[in-house]
Amino acid sequence: MLRRLYDRTMDLAQHRHATRWLAAVSFAESSFFPIPPDVVLIPMVLADRSKTWIIATVCLISSVLGGILGYAIGYFLWKEIGQPLMEFYGTSEKFSCFQTSYNEYGAWIVAFFGLTPFPYKVITIASGVTALSPATFIVASVISRGARFFVVAALLWRYGPPIRALIEKYLGLFTIIFFVGLFGGYLIIKYLFSPNISFLPC
Repeated sequence: MLRRLYDRTMDLAQHRHATRWLAAVSFAESSFFPIPPDVVLIPMVLADRSKTWIIATVCLISSVLGGILGYAIGYFLWKEIGQPLMEFYGTSEKFSCFQTSYNEYGAWIVAFFGLTPFPYKVITIASGVTALSPATFIVASVISRGARFFVVAALLWRYGPPIRALIEKYLGLFTIIFFVGLFGGYLIIKYLFSPNISFLPC
């Protein structure tokens, strides 16, 4: 079943509308969609390495635009989305303290998690909830997401066939590692946003 899904994804990556799908997934993942754009970006580059930099650029622009939507959701929909998010992380009682600390370290938080497989939507919404400087948010997003997508694309462009062979050989293992990484990211961000962590001054 996993192999069929992989083969299907590779086929879709060569579809004439694949770039549109990549843009849609990258945009949605930054604000509400659970699946990261890597699942489309990687097979697209492997399917046609001549379009590597176009693919990475589309992914970057769409992801940052989606991140701005996520920021807006957090900023304008605090009661509907922001507050439940803070309660989930156990920060509602010390939100003022949390807000000050997040804004102090916000650029580093956005930059760090923008590089990881961790669901970026959590960071974009949290940035809006805490009213992190929009300029800081956008710059950190462009740098981190750009580094992530272009480094992955560059490695695939340079070592495409061997990497594709490795992925196909150990597809099951890579799938397990991917989901473990996502779960680990949730645990890390939950600890990072805990009101008891050391950088919170109150």
